[in-house]
Amino acid sequence: MENKKYWIWLSRITGLGSVRKNKLLEIFKQPKEIWNLSYEDIVNIEGFGEKITNEILDEKYRKDLEKYIEYMEKYKIDIITIHDNEYPNKLKNIYDPPVALFTKGNKDILNNVSIGIIGCRECSQYGINVTQKISYELAKENITIISGMAKGIDSYAHIGCLKAEGNTVAVLGSGLDRIYPKENMKLYNDIISKGGLILSEYIIGTKPDKMNFPARNRIISGLSDGIVVVEAKEKSGTLITVDFALEQGKDIFVVPGNITSQNSIGTNELIKQGAKCITSVQDIIEEYQTNLAKKTEIC
Repeated sequence: MENKKYWIWLSRITGLGSVRKNKLLEIFKQPKEIWNLSYEDIVNIEGFGEKITNEILDEKYRKDLEKYIEYMEKYKIDIITIHDNEYPNKLKNIYDPPVALFTKGNKDILNNVSIGIIGCRECSQYGINVTQKISYELAKENITIISGMAKGIDSYAHIGCLKAEGNTVAVLGSGLDRIYPKENMKLYNDIISKGGLILSEYIIGTKPDKMNFPARNRIISGLSDGIVVVEAKEKSGTLITVDFALEQGKDIFVVPGNITSQNSIGTNELIKQGAKCITSVQDIIEEYQTNLAKKTEIC
């Protein structure tokens, strides 16, 4: 419990990003050692300085840590640190991995072969149908479905997977006690009760602020072997996830859309830029068979 306290403290420091947190861990190894640092120890580290040093030493982050632990134990929220064997290798290898993940549900599925499914919040009926079909069929191939439990395509990706009795991971842009959108409370509970996982890098109590979601998207792509884009407008948050996936070397699969629909501008542009156009789940499976032979376990 004592060690958990220091990881929770480190996760609470909102003015300190993952890159700097990982740099501190690289230098000092354990969060307890960082906790005990003086102003002078921190301020002269390259890339830190006075403002960040004061943020790290701010007493507000050191208060009520036992209450966080008690709440997490009561509601069965676990923490996986970047030092733990359970921490997913795919995520560890991205540029700015979270130093800790807060989880509720089945952690054993984190290292499975996984496909992320993303798209518009204001999706069409076509998008709903295609998303559920792809998610269902991938789940039947024992592929874990990753998405963000947002309104629209994300939700239907999880729903399709659950209908197939498959494994799904929902990555939130808030604390695990702040369900967003609120109407997805049933989906949240269904994912957990049916063997899935809810995950966030944000400590309990964190609100679903707009700024959290782009950072959340790097985790969705980081956990996934490939990303399926179903619908995306010309300027869509979905494309942020695609950018992360490309930076991380992930496969991009795109469902073609109606050329008269605003929801298809982004997806059809991705196809023109060279993303893999898919019209069936087999297109995804074949791509892994031919280009990713080392992942034959999905075949």
